[in-house]
Formats: sequence, structure tokens, C-alpha cells
Amino acid sequence: MTFWLGALVIWMAAGARVGRVLVKPATTARLAIVLAVASVAAAATAAIPEVAVTVDHLLPGGVDGRPLAERVVAAAWLMFAVATSVVAAAAWPIVSRRNLRKIAASIYAAGLAAVVVTVGWSVLFGWAVTLPACGFVAITGLRNLDWTALGRGIALYTSGTVVVGVLAALSIRRLARDEPPARPGTPGWFWPAWQVAGLFVALGAVWIVIELWARARLLLRRIRVLHRTLIGRFPEVVTGDKPASTAQLRASDHVTQIMDAMYLQSGGGVELVAVGPPPASVAERADLVARWARDPSGGVAVDARWIAPPEGVGPRGWVRAIARAYRTTPAEGSR
Repeated sequence: MTFWLGALVIWMAAGARVGRVLVKPATTARLAIVLAVASVAAAATAAIPEVAVTVDHLLPGGVDGRPLAERVVAAAWLMFAVATSVVAAAAWPIVSRRNLRKIAASIYAAGLAAVVVTVGWSVLFGWAVTLPACGFVAITGLRNLDWTALGRGIALYTSGTVVVGVLAALSIRRLARDEPPARPGTPGWFWPAWQVAGLFVALGAVWIVIELWARARLLLRRIRVLHRTLIGRFPEVVTGDKPASTAQLRASDHVTQIMDAMYLQSGGGVELVAVGPPPASVAERADLVARWARDPSGGVAVDARWIAPPEGVGPRGWVRAIARAYRTTPAEGSR
């Protein structure tokens, strides 16, 4: 069952990447990621014991003494390394968009030839090509790591690729010693490591989508009370007959509606001399705006300058700060 679940998760990631290509421009890098994740899914599927037996029955004698399933798995991982090399090439500054297609075509042509050789002649050759390709991807991934959603996705993807490279090296050693074909459960199979590598690659490929969805859901939950209060006062800020279909779009809509409602509550952009400039502290400013949003006549006065996001803070971060203060700040009459 573990084999099937692992393959299912990876196929789901491949499907998510296909969906991303359908809604965004199909660039060379995006298509390469789809091919890479699909190759990992194919490798995980061919490695399932029941599927491997079926594949072997297509050619009972194997090729040169090696079962067909073993060759298919090696070829699938090789195709993953080839497609990922295209993605890695796109990340280098010296590669322009105009030249990327030519480089990708050359990589794919060489990779396809290597796949044919792997299936029809030498599994060792396939792993020997996969190893340096994984090394190239690992070096490129390490150069592009940073603490962003994209950087975290690259870290996961690169980690899976490093594991694939290590397993490719172990497979080369096994084949060089002319050891018998490895099967799930045998010492030379390393199935848990292959599964971890596949899951890391799949998770890294869709990490941005997962993180953006999780952030949007968390933001919606944090600003729900503030949004409900302001929308109740100014229902006209809600436009459109149908709500947004995704969490990211709903979060953007709610942030915009909160900002519009506060703008209307402040008098439509009027700046009051008596109010003065807002505090420099973001936390103090958010606390005062939250008190005013809860009770406009409660003794706290603000104008359009106070409502605008502070310097260096985006609209989402500013609304999140106000909502946090709103949840923890009691009304004037209840203190």
C-alpha cells in the first residue's frame, strides 16, 4: 500500500503542475517541471511490485539479463534529471530566454538518446548520466536558496534531487559489481530513500501553491472579525455577484474591502490637521486604528494618513496588524 500511496501523491503533484501550466503562460521552465514530476511519478509507478511484475511480463527475458521494469525505472529517473537540468539552466544569469529554448532542445535530444540507450542496452549508462545531471541541479539549487516561498520550494526540490544523485551513485556501484537486479525488500533496492526522494521532489514542485493557499486561509481566519464588522457598516464596498473561487483571491478581496471600508469611515480621504501625523510605531498605529475601527466615536480620531499602510508594510501585512490589534483590543465602554 505504501508504494501505491507514494505514487498517488506524486501523480497529484504532477496534475497540479499541469493545472498551473494551463492557467499561466506555458514557459520552457514550467513545461520542464511538468515533465520532471511526471517522470518521477512514472518511476514510482513502475517500481510498485505488482506493476513491475506486469512490466516484466511484457518482455519475459528482459534485455541483456536485466528485467524491463528495472530499465524503465532507471529511464524515468534519467528523464527527471534531464528535465530538471532544463529548469536549472533557466536559473543561470548567462542563459537568456532566447537561448533557453535552444539549450532545452539540445538537452532533451541528448536525454532522449540516453533513455533509448538505457532501455535498450545499458542501465549503468543511464545512472551514469543521471548522477552528473543531479549534481548540476544541486549546485544550481544551492545558488538560488533564500527564505521565500520559492526558496523553500527550491530547497525541497533540491533535497530530493540530491537523494536521487546519491541513490544513482549506489546503483552504479551495484551494477559495476554485476550484482543481481534489486527488488523491493532486497538490500540493493533502497526503496524508502527512493520514496523520500520522489515525495521531496513532488512537494517542492507544488510548494508555492501550497504555501500561498495556507497563507491565504490563515489570513482569512485572522481578519474575519474585522472584515465582518466593517462590511456590516459599509456593504457597498462588496462588489460582484459571485465571491472569489480561490482562497488567494478571497483574501485579496477581503483586504481590499477592509481598506475601502476604513477609507469611507474616515470621511473619504479627508486629512484632519487636529489629528496630526500617525505614530511611527506600526504596532501603536495599528492599535489606535483598531480602536477607531471598533468604535468610531470612542475618542480615537484618525484620518486617511493613518489608514494608509506604513512605509515598508504591504496592504496585507497592514490589515493583518490591524486585525490582530482588533481581536485583542476591547471597546472603550468595556474597559
